[in-house]
Formats: sequence, C-alpha cells, structure tokens
Amino acid sequence: MVEFKAIVNDVKTGRSYNVTVSGHHANSLIGVNIGEVVDGIFVGLPGYKLKVTGGSDGNGTPMRSDLPGNKRVKLLLSDSKGFHEKYPGQRKRVAIRGSAISAEIVQINMAVAEYGPKSIEECLNPQPEGEASAEN
Repeated sequence: MVEFKAIVNDVKTGRSYNVTVSGHHANSLIGVNIGEVVDGIFVGLPGYKLKVTGGSDGNGTPMRSDLPGNKRVKLLLSDSKGFHEKYPGQRKRVAIRGSAISAEIVQINMAVAEYGPKSIEECLNPQPEGEASAEN
C-alpha cells in the first residue's frame, strides 16, 4: 500500500500543512506529473484544486519538472534544482528523480491553485458539533 506525505502550501497566508495520504487516494496520485492540477479531495480538501510543485523519494532525491518519467537517473548538473555550486562553473553528477509521481516517492509538495468553500484548517481539523474551541 502506497503512502505519501503531502505538504500543502496556502499561497495566501504562506502557511504549509502536512497531510498523510494513503489508500485509494494515494493510488490516484500515481502517474501525476509536476505542474498538473489535481482535485483536493485526495488530501482531504474537498472543493480545492492543488498544483503539484515537486517532491522527493525516501533517500531525499528531489524531483525535477524537466525530466520526464519516474526513474531515478544521475545527471551532470551545474547550479540548478538538485545541486548548488560552491564556486562558479562547478558541475557535479547527482541523482535526480523524474517528474511523474511513483510508488517510490515519499513526499509530494503542492500549492493551492483554487480555494474551496471552507478554510484549510476546518477541512483538516474538523471539530465535533457540540465541542467549543479552547480559546482563552
């Protein structure tokens, strides 16, 4: 069974929310590429639209939007996503993941593209009807 950690970024407030996605919702995200917009119901945000902005696998290898597929490859990179040079002109061969989400991906980064009727806090942390909030 596949399980992802979805990091949802609220672009209006700048806050990020860590959501665990498992079961058939996680299986629905396999094959989605970076830059695609998915329904928020997959991460517990009905009515929202989320844009996939990146992710990483279990080893911490980042995904790149310009590399097709879901394989892990070693590329010779200069200063860019996945490698930052220490001196001008430095290049290094580093491992990078493709742009498609696969079962090896552990973390998926998402940004809110369209907002739903409820706030993100209400969707992710529902309170029972009879329980009052603990504000002092």
